[in-house]
Amino acid sequence: MMPWYGHTLSGWGWFAMSAGMIVFWGAVIVVVVAVVRALGRSQDYPRPPAGTSPEQVLAERFARGEIDEEDYRRRLDTLRVASTGPGTDPGPRTTTLPPSRAGGPL
Repeated sequence: MMPWYGHTLSGWGWFAMSAGMIVFWGAVIVVVVAVVRALGRSQDYPRPPAGTSPEQVLAERFARGEIDEEDYRRRLDTLRVASTGPGTDPGPRTTTLPPSRAGGPL
């Protein structure tokens, strides 16, 4: 059997091997972190679909019973005043209930 005495790494060989090891483990850590973050996202708070207006979100919360009628009307009035801007007339301060609760027994 032949000994391999003549094939040792020089200074640049050690540097390239060390840099390659650091790059490899850095890539492994980045992939693991990305996978954990992607799988760890909470689905407890579903976002409303794009294009849903704030009034629709508020009506859905009222329909689910998360807020009462007084709170619904107060928040709806606040949304309407905020959407018209300061110094403009927001129109009549009456609100209508969403169809799920309007006129039905509680």
